[in-house]
Amino acid sequence: MATTKWAIDPTHTEIQFKVKHLMITTVTGNFDAFSGEATTEGDDFEGANVNFSAQIASIRTGNEQRDGHLKSADFFDAEQFPTLGFESKTFSGGKLLGDLTMHGVTKEVALDAEFLGIAKDPWGNVKAGFELEGKIKRSDFGLTWNAPTEAGGVLVSDDVRLIASVQLVKTA
Repeated sequence: MATTKWAIDPTHTEIQFKVKHLMITTVTGNFDAFSGEATTEGDDFEGANVNFSAQIASIRTGNEQRDGHLKSADFFDAEQFPTLGFESKTFSGGKLLGDLTMHGVTKEVALDAEFLGIAKDPWGNVKAGFELEGKIKRSDFGLTWNAPTEAGGVLVSDDVRLIASVQLVKTA
């Protein structure tokens, strides 16, 4: 069977994270600059090889001061570690397993992957859609900054939800 290449369509893809603030509300962030691709056998994504990278400097949470803090050495340290990356190991049965590298640390992560189908757009491009979701502990990647609260809790949760709505375009 022929190998098929797919690239992320950045105009129709969202890469987000969600983290609890004060353990009572959720802050959502996203990356504006990213790229990725998948290599499959035909149009079947079972067993696909997937890779992805995002530019830390493109992080956005809707608050410039918070974005600056996230880019600083307290969190992602965008100057020393300008990208985060993902390389798949397996893609099977709705699970995408691979290595996430962030802040100079690589850890295996599992993402639930829902395949939403394949469609042709009005210009003849073949597209595939996925919803991905998983959870990591930021401390596993050396992102340990926090501040205690008056009530004895912490400012930022260690648990981070990863959410992506991805549209791929067939390139070859």
